[in-house]
Amino acid sequence: LEKVDFLECRGMQGVKEAEIEIAGQKMWIAITSSMTAAKPLLEEVKNGTSKYTFIEVMGCPGGCINGGGQSIVPSSIKNGKLGMGYKELRMKALYDEDVEMPLRVSSDNPQIQELYSKYLGQPGSEKAEQLLHTSYSRKEKFPKLDA
Repeated sequence: LEKVDFLECRGMQGVKEAEIEIAGQKMWIAITSSMTAAKPLLEEVKNGTSKYTFIEVMGCPGGCINGGGQSIVPSSIKNGKLGMGYKELRMKALYDEDVEMPLRVSSDNPQIQELYSKYLGQPGSEKAEQLLHTSYSRKEKFPKLDA
C-alpha cells in the first residue's frame, strides 16, 4: 500500500468504512467498535449480503483507546471540562506518534524480512500459512443440559 493512513476509518462512530484498491482490486473495509455496532455487520455477513472484504470488530466503544487497559483518567479530563475529551486526546497522541515512526508497514521491518528470508520463505509459503494463519470451521453448539 502506498497510503497507510485511512482517515476515513478514524473517529468515534460505531461503524467506519473505506474503499481501498490493492493490486487493481477494489475492496470495502469496515471498522466497528462495540458489539452493538458490530451486530448489523455480522448479520449481513451471515445473510451473505455484506459488501465488505474485511471487517475489524473492536469490543470496546471507541476501540482500545477507550478500553479497560488504559490508564485511569481524572474526571475533569474524562468529562470534557478541559476542552477536547480524553478519548480524542488519546487518539491524537497515538496518530501523531504513529506518523513519526520510521517503520509503519510490517513488511518493511528488518526483523520480519529476516524471518521470511531465513525461515518462512516467501509470504504465502506453505510454512508461513501453517504457522501464521488461522482457519475456521463450523462448530456444533453444545446440547442443553437438563436442569
